[in-house]
Amino acid sequence: MKLGSIILKILMPLVLGAAILYWMYRGEDWQQIRHVMTDEMDWTWMLLSFPFGILAQMCRGWRWRQTLEPVGEHPRASVAIHSIFLSYAASLLIPRVGEFMRCGVLKRYDGVSFSKALGTVVTERAIDSLLVMGITAIVLLLEMSTFGTFFRTTGTNLHDILHGFSWAGYFVAAVCAVAILILLHFLLRKLSIYNKVKATLGGIWQGVISLRRVRNIPLFAFFTLAIWVSYFLHYYLTFFCFDFTADLGLGCALVTFIVGSIAVIVPTPNGAGPWHFAVKTMLILYGVADEKALYFVLIVHTVQTMLVIALGIYAWLALSFTKIRTNPQNNLNL
Repeated sequence: MKLGSIILKILMPLVLGAAILYWMYRGEDWQQIRHVMTDEMDWTWMLLSFPFGILAQMCRGWRWRQTLEPVGEHPRASVAIHSIFLSYAASLLIPRVGEFMRCGVLKRYDGVSFSKALGTVVTERAIDSLLVMGITAIVLLLEMSTFGTFFRTTGTNLHDILHGFSWAGYFVAAVCAVAILILLHFLLRKLSIYNKVKATLGGIWQGVISLRRVRNIPLFAFFTLAIWVSYFLHYYLTFFCFDFTADLGLGCALVTFIVGSIAVIVPTPNGAGPWHFAVKTMLILYGVADEKALYFVLIVHTVQTMLVIALGIYAWLALSFTKIRTNPQNNLNL
């Protein structure tokens, strides 16, 4: 039973993402997609977006060190950043496993308490969720006219919405709902395990309350904003790679960025499938042709995923040459 659950957790996200992508790209002309990448796309903007994708993860590593200091843990900045790189790459294989992996990396190389590290991850996620909710509210207010057009076009009552669904739309919505329920099931099972281990639960609580004891709150706020501004620029600059998105404007970029950030809650590798569907749908709302929107989400997501893989490989190699600290509490080098 336990082995079956592990296999399900590994295969289900892969199957879910693959199913959504197959549904979206069935019958597409792959030669045309290749043509867009080689002859129509401006790769300069894609390359310019890479530093921001890297910076976002580095800021996350620097911020993580801040949340660990109040609970008496002082990992090296390089190890923290490499653990972030590695965690994102690992999550491509098994969604969410990266959160545990980065805690394990700090424990192995810098002797950081696994439970305390995991508690600070909970703190980070809570802060990020609040920030995303705030940005979402602002974007909704700024782009209310666009959403008004959407509701007038599609109908605002449940009957009209359901009537507009095709069988494929019902299927995708049902699969996403089932995936979320399965994810909640496993999270609850994990929580029950923690409840049985008093020491682990105590460590998590220390991490959760660590934020109020962070020494430099303005710096913590700066890193938090820098993370999401970098993520946004990493995404926004890709708009200028294509002539059909270059003139859409900042509002469209913000809306599609937020919608995509919410879509990745569905547990698939790097949000593959749900992210494509959500961003593509919003791009169509802003007037991008269906086929062009499909090209955009496929190319951008694929290239950015390759960057995540490259950073993960780099981090694995760098950690292979990193010395394990034998007495981390007496060595607070940056």
